[in-house]
Amino acid sequence: ARQLLTRARRRKMHPKTLGADKGYHVKDFVAHLREHRIKPHIARIDGRQTPGLDRRTTGSDGYKVSQRKRKRIEEIFGWLKTVGGVRKTRFIGQARTQIAAYLSAAAYNLLRIAKMQTAGSAA
Repeated sequence: ARQLLTRARRRKMHPKTLGADKGYHVKDFVAHLREHRIKPHIARIDGRQTPGLDRRTTGSDGYKVSQRKRKRIEEIFGWLKTVGGVRKTRFIGQARTQIAAYLSAAAYNLLRIAKMQTAGSAA
C-alpha cells in the first residue's frame, strides 16, 4: 500500500482518505497515513487500540459511509469467490484467468439487474 501511495504522489494524485481492511490495522501504517495527511478509513479489530485510529476518525460520518461502501464491495468479492468460482483458478495463464473473472463479474451484474427489475416491478 505504501508503494501504491508513492506512485500516486508521483502522478500528482493526493488522496485525502484511504479505505482498507483489517490487515492494515497496524500502528506503523496508520502513522504513515497520518504523516501524509491521509485519513485512515481502516476496518478496526475489536479489542485493539491503535494510535491514530481513534474516535476522531472512526466517529466521523465519512468513516461510517466508507465502511458501509466497503461492506458492499466485499459482498461482491464474496459472491465471486463462492458462487462465481474465482477463489481458485481453473485456467493456465493470466489472460484466460482474467476472462473467467470477467465472465463471473458479468454474471453477478446480470443477477443484480434482474433483482433490481423484479424489485422495481413489485413497487
